[in-house]
Amino acid sequence: MDDFLQLRGLRVLITSGTRGAGAATVALFRDQGARVLTTARSRPDGFPEDLFVAADLTTVEGCDTLAAAVGDRLGGVDVIVHGLGGSSAPGGGFAALGEADWHKELDLNLFPAVRLDRALLPGMIAQGSGVIIHVTSIQRQLPLPEATLAYAAAKAALSTYSKGLSKEVSPKGVRVVRVSPGWIETESSVALAERLADQAGTDYEGGKRIIMDSLGGIPLGRPSKPAEVANLIAFLASPRAASITGTEYVIDGGTIPTA
Repeated sequence: MDDFLQLRGLRVLITSGTRGAGAATVALFRDQGARVLTTARSRPDGFPEDLFVAADLTTVEGCDTLAAAVGDRLGGVDVIVHGLGGSSAPGGGFAALGEADWHKELDLNLFPAVRLDRALLPGMIAQGSGVIIHVTSIQRQLPLPEATLAYAAAKAALSTYSKGLSKEVSPKGVRVVRVSPGWIETESSVALAERLADQAGTDYEGGKRIIMDSLGGIPLGRPSKPAEVANLIAFLASPRAASITGTEYVIDGGTIPTA
């Protein structure tokens, strides 16, 4: 095991860590010797029980359950990676979004981080150290109004909250950093590309091209891999990044057209 990142023994909470970039992040931290706990609504078949807490983080009760489990099973926390997020709102622009849709996007993409930070940050401040990573999205800068407007707005709110939090707690020894992915080639995005390819009468690469075109192009020519996002998160959480706080790191293959 390469100890360059110096993560061995750290107590790490990673939300939404059972698939996609979250699962890659869990695997990398474990490989580096960290003690990891993750969560989802239910445990997937075959997923290690000792790593898992079942909790619905869109609710106050779910966040309370997870925070209690962190204390009971890890004895506190050194790193929190807020990876939970996504969108289930209907397409069709702003008029298609009702009150319930907006609440759902905020409950998924903003409030879990706020609630868990509120529960776990006091312990980090008391120990004088810790790292919080909020996973945002390039859509906070590049919203897709026809499909994910509420999601983009919630991620923008998360980014603003994260920046403000960093200014408050960095002097107390807790670093707060944001990671802003573009399109990641996860299981769900592969399924989307395949579905678009089938509808357009093309192959998987053609389906990927449809998605990239909808984003205005990806100069790198491909989506990010889950492991690449995990690598960035692990570095930012490590002592190697000890003077990095309050900033946002974009990993999007060059999708955002401005610096």
